[in-house]
Formats: sequence, C-alpha cells, structure tokens
Amino acid sequence: MAYYLVTAKPIQSKMSDLRKWLDSGEVRAMRPFGQALQTGLDNARWQSDDVAIWEEEDYCVPPLAQERAAVLDEYFTNLEVKHVSKGEGWKKIEPLKMIWVNNDNTI
Repeated sequence: MAYYLVTAKPIQSKMSDLRKWLDSGEVRAMRPFGQALQTGLDNARWQSDDVAIWEEEDYCVPPLAQERAAVLDEYFTNLEVKHVSKGEGWKKIEPLKMIWVNNDNTI
C-alpha cells in the first residue's frame, strides 16, 4: 500500500454538494477506496487560500485513479500527489486550518 500527500484546488461552487455527499455516507461506502477517501476529505486542510491538502492511502497506478474517476475530478482541479510514509503527510499538515470550518459544514 502507498500513501500520498494530495494537493488540489477545490471547485468552490461544488463544495457544499461534496460535503452533503460525504455526510450521506455514500463516499465511505464506495469500494475499495471509500473509507480512505472519506477520511482524507473529512480531514483536509488549507495549504493556501485556494489549495486543499490531505493524506490519502491508495493502491492505484496511477495514484488515485479510481478516486479521481468517481469523486475527485468532479470537485477539484489541479490535483497533484507526492509519495509519503504513512502518517507523514498528516503530521506535516496538522497545524493547518481544516477546510470544513463553518457550522453548516461548508468551506
């Protein structure tokens, strides 16, 4: 298994819909990647004002191929991945502000 530090630019007009989808449990139920994707997106941080960052476990070649086809390409642009050791990405970004910060769970 491999771990990646993922950066991507959220499509702001679609983030409320993504949050609702995450909250519905449908993303978590996707096989084989749903749990890892849900965890990554639920805990995503802001790398900069318009770039989100999170750690993701993945088995695909190329990385995140299934996740991109099912979810990520609909809600993000400019997606990039960098190989990291398990937990290294989360440790690096832990101090950053989480993207889901408002009471209504939108960014």
